[in-house]
Amino acid sequence: MSDAIFTLDATVRTDMGKGASRRLRHAGKVPAIIYGAGKDPIALTLEHNKVIQAQAFEAFYSHVLTINVDGKKEEALVKDMQRHPFKPKVTHIDFQRIVAGEKLTTNVPLHFINEDKSPAVKLEGGHAERLMTEIEISCLPKDLPEYIEVDLIAVELDSAVHLSDIKLPKGVECVELAKGEEHDLAVVTIKMSRGSAEAADEAGDETTGEAEAGDTEE
Repeated sequence: MSDAIFTLDATVRTDMGKGASRRLRHAGKVPAIIYGAGKDPIALTLEHNKVIQAQAFEAFYSHVLTINVDGKKEEALVKDMQRHPFKPKVTHIDFQRIVAGEKLTTNVPLHFINEDKSPAVKLEGGHAERLMTEIEISCLPKDLPEYIEVDLIAVELDSAVHLSDIKLPKGVECVELAKGEEHDLAVVTIKMSRGSAEAADEAGDETTGEAEAGDTEE
């Protein structure tokens, strides 16, 4: 993946208000703001086409981005992105500055692997019910992962993977787990698929019917 995806050129925006933002969007621009790290917030303008290209990559949302603000580089994360309700347009972005030696808190996506190889799925008719698609983590910018893997290979039927079961990269902490054991939430469960369950019920009914028929004949 090109590093260019994680670099956005921006200009400082001085014309504020809803009317100004609307004019920017009509001109193919995206209004934005960057804040944090003990500095004043700065209103920005971005090129919509570049934003659309970048946001198509999952890593865009969990990667430290370089924002070139009138030639001055700022390191930041996407904290919020607003979209048009039905058009493929980004209408506003919030960026949060990061500092190299300070921990940051953000959400990263979960990638579920080996579902198709899991005996509970492959042999027992189960399927994975995902209860989360991302988790909130805390780490230094240098340790920020683009995603975290959840391995389903050994998960048994009717059992779950909890936050405490996820192997986190070095230097990464789960924010929810840090709140206490009662926050060890389920991330994914392996359940009997509906079709398999119905087939098992039908097989059970047939077996029962055969047994009852045998009893009648006696």
